[in-house]
Amino acid sequence: MAVRICSVAVLAAASLIAAPTAQAEPFFANYSLNVGGRYDFHTWTWSVTHCIPAAADCAHIQAIPMPIAKAFEYQGDARLADGRYTLTVDVPDGLRCGNVYYGPIIPTRDVYSWDAATLHGTLTSSFATGCDGAPGGVLNYPFTLVRL
Repeated sequence: MAVRICSVAVLAAASLIAAPTAQAEPFFANYSLNVGGRYDFHTWTWSVTHCIPAAADCAHIQAIPMPIAKAFEYQGDARLADGRYTLTVDVPDGLRCGNVYYGPIIPTRDVYSWDAATLHGTLTSSFATGCDGAPGGVLNYPFTLVRL
């Protein structure tokens, strides 16, 4: 009986040691989104969770502005392909004109694309009409994600 219990214990330990390594989880956590050069007085936190339904190539992003005043939260699913995540969101206040606090705001379509390993990327922000009736356009900003 003691030999059998010992054999079972040895087999259990061996199975733990020889267990295959699991594939690395996506970067589920909270991050500070640091966008260089964008005309905005907010800082942003990204809360990154599983997509529903869960998928290995997907991370759900909930963007939280600080301060909340004069900003809109946004959310979306970032897809992973070839080592890069891509998140596309429509933001009602993506372009700020005139006074950063009280001036007009213009909606944008923002595409965040970043390297899954380095967490460095580019935000491409496009808009149909610019500030003061200027033609639409596209602005690019570098960004980094820093784990909180």
